[in-house]
Amino acid sequence: TRYVFVESGQVLTIEPGTVVKGAPGSGVDASALIVTKGGQLIADGTAEFPIIFTFEGDPLDGSVAYDTRGQWGGIIILGHATTNFGGAAQIEGIPTDNNLAEYGGDNDADNSGILRYVSIRHGGTELGAANEINGLTLAGVGSGTTLDHIEIVSNLDDGIEFFGGSVTVDYALVAFCGDDSFDWDQGYHGGGSNWLAVQDQPTGEGDRGGELDGDDSDDSNVSEGEMPFATPTVEGWT
Repeated sequence: TRYVFVESGQVLTIEPGTVVKGAPGSGVDASALIVTKGGQLIADGTAEFPIIFTFEGDPLDGSVAYDTRGQWGGIIILGHATTNFGGAAQIEGIPTDNNLAEYGGDNDADNSGILRYVSIRHGGTELGAANEINGLTLAGVGSGTTLDHIEIVSNLDDGIEFFGGSVTVDYALVAFCGDDSFDWDQGYHGGGSNWLAVQDQPTGEGDRGGELDGDDSDDSNVSEGEMPFATPTVEGWT
């Protein structure tokens, strides 16, 4: 399928041990799971029964090469937490003819659900020229959201990108991505603990372990004083 939206007031629950497979395609045919402002995703896996997001052709037998990227989209979560964008923003890659692409607000305690023991593999397909989906996009996501034991493997773009917000992520592994492992901007002020980045340097893929900015806009569209500043705290980062 293509874009799947969890809209405001809706809750999508994915049971432990579930495998979710995204269809191939790029541009308007890209497949991605998008949690909009006011929606919730409950993907509460366990160490024994993790929840896996991968591409349709993955046989899950270990035969897919580690540098297989861009086979589907990824997961995008949009919340009501504060950013320094100067107002509500539209996340890249989603059509803007409705409010489903909007993120950011004034509720830093916003709750977009639970992702625990979740693996996101081989995503990052192109939506347009130089516009790929991150493995996990967290845009204006609030601190009421629970994110721990998250794995992003072989995404074409960034592993995890934070566009503002106050969410924390504990126990995060990002490996073999085509761009940055971790990326924050737009005044991200959350944090987390026990982050691990494995860059694919031997083949020249992968950019930074962390691309860490206060503001990524090139049009000066930020709030007065560019507040909130990017002030996250990460403990235990390898």
